[in-house]
Amino acid sequence: MAKILIIDDERSIRNTLREILEYEDYVVEDVDNGIDGLELIRKNDYDLVLCDIKMNRMDGMEVLTEGLALKPDLPFIMISGHGTVETAVEASKKGAFDFISKPPDLNRLLITVRNALDRGSLVVETKVLKRKASKVRPILGESQAILKIKETIDRVGPTDARVLITGANGAGKELVARWLHEKSNRSNGPIIEVNCAAIPSELIESELFGHEKGSFTSAIKQRIGKFESANGGTLFLDEIGDMSQSAQAKVLRALQESKITRVGGEKEIDVDVRVVAATNKDLLKEIEAGNFRMDLYHRLSVILIHVPPLTERRDDIALLTQSFLDEICNEYGMPTKRISDAALEALKSLPWTGNIRELRNMVERLIILSDKTITDADVKAFANPSAPVTAVAAAAAPQTDFDQFTNFQEYKDFAEREYIKFKLEKNNWNVSKTADDIDIQRSHLYSKIEKFGLKRGE
Repeated sequence: MAKILIIDDERSIRNTLREILEYEDYVVEDVDNGIDGLELIRKNDYDLVLCDIKMNRMDGMEVLTEGLALKPDLPFIMISGHGTVETAVEASKKGAFDFISKPPDLNRLLITVRNALDRGSLVVETKVLKRKASKVRPILGESQAILKIKETIDRVGPTDARVLITGANGAGKELVARWLHEKSNRSNGPIIEVNCAAIPSELIESELFGHEKGSFTSAIKQRIGKFESANGGTLFLDEIGDMSQSAQAKVLRALQESKITRVGGEKEIDVDVRVVAATNKDLLKEIEAGNFRMDLYHRLSVILIHVPPLTERRDDIALLTQSFLDEICNEYGMPTKRISDAALEALKSLPWTGNIRELRNMVERLIILSDKTITDADVKAFANPSAPVTAVAAAAAPQTDFDQFTNFQEYKDFAEREYIKFKLEKNNWNVSKTADDIDIQRSHLYSKIEKFGLKRGE
C-alpha cells in the first residue's frame, strides 16, 4: 500500500487531501512545515510527497531540492494557490513530477497521484533489473587454485595491465574476465566481448575495428567496431587463438599505439581500452606452428591466469552444485531441492569434459527429472555426461586392432572420429545440439565432420 506525505501549512488543505487519499486506500501522513517534512523524509520511506510551494519557515522549492538530495527517486507533486506557468516550469526543472493548483480538482489530483506512483514503481523496478542484469556471478570454490585466482584478480583488477586467461572450454574464463573488469577503475565503463572463434576470418577485422560505408560490398553504412564500443572500459577477446593473422597484426598495432583505423577508412581513432584475452589453446605451440604472433602473445600476456578444469578441483563440486540448485530452483519458482551426500560423491566421480558449464546443465537436468531429494541413483540415471561414451569405448577397446596405428596421432584421430560419430548419431545428426553437447563451436564441428568424412547413416 502506497505511503504518501503531505507538506502544507494550511490545515484545511491537509485535511481535504488526507480525506481524499485515505478514501483511495493510501496511507497518509501530514506535516505543516518543510523542516519537519524533510526530517520525516529522512527517517521514513515514502512513495510520494505532496508539497505546498508557499510556506512559512521553509519554501516548498527548497523542500523539493533538499528532499530529492535525500531520496533522488522520490516523486514530488507541488501544489500552490498562486500557480503560474513559470512556477510550474521551475518546479519541473528542479525535479518535481508534476504541479497542480489549489483548490485541487479531485479527478486531476487522483490521476496525477496514480501516475506519480506508477512512475516511482517503474524507476525502482528498472534499477532492480539493472542490478540483476549487471550482477557478476561469484567465483565459487575453496580449492588452492581458485583462491590463487581470486587473489590475482584483487591485485591485478585495479591496474590497466593486460591479462591472458587460459583454460578449457566451460572452465570459467569469461567469469574471470568479468571480475577483472568489475574490480578495475573502468567498472563504470562497458565490458565488450568478442568471440574470435565464432566470427568468420573475413569479418573479424570489421567486427573489431568497424568499417566505413562502401568499404566492401555489404557495407551499406558506417559501423562502429568493438574497440570503439569498449572505449573507457574493457575489451574481452575470447578464443584469441582462433583469430586470423591479419587481425592479429591490427590488434597488435592497436595495443602498441592505442589507435585504430576502420576498415576502408584513413582516419586514426584514439581508443582507451583495457584488453583481456582468453584461449583454450596452447599459444606457445600455436606460435611454433606459425598460427599465432609471438609479439602479440607477449603484448597480451602481461599477467597470465590459468583456470583449472573441474577435474582438478573436485572438492569444489559440492559448493558449485548447491549454488546451482539454489539459483535454478529460484529461477523456476520452486522450493530448493536437496541433494544427498551419495549423489554429490557420484557427481565428483564423473569425468566433466564440459567443466562448470556441463555441471550447471546437469544440475538443471537433475532438478527437472528428480524428486524432492536428488539421489545417487538419479545421478546415474540422468546425469550422463561422458559415461555412455566411456562405456562404449571400454567395451570396444578389446576389439580394436591397435597394430593398425603407426603413431599416437593416428589413434587420437580414430578415437576423435568415433566419439564425434557416436554423439552425432545420439543427437540424430543435429549438428547444433551435438556441438553444444561436446562443447565446441558449430563451425569446428563441421570442420571435423569434413575432416573425418563422416556421413549420416554410414
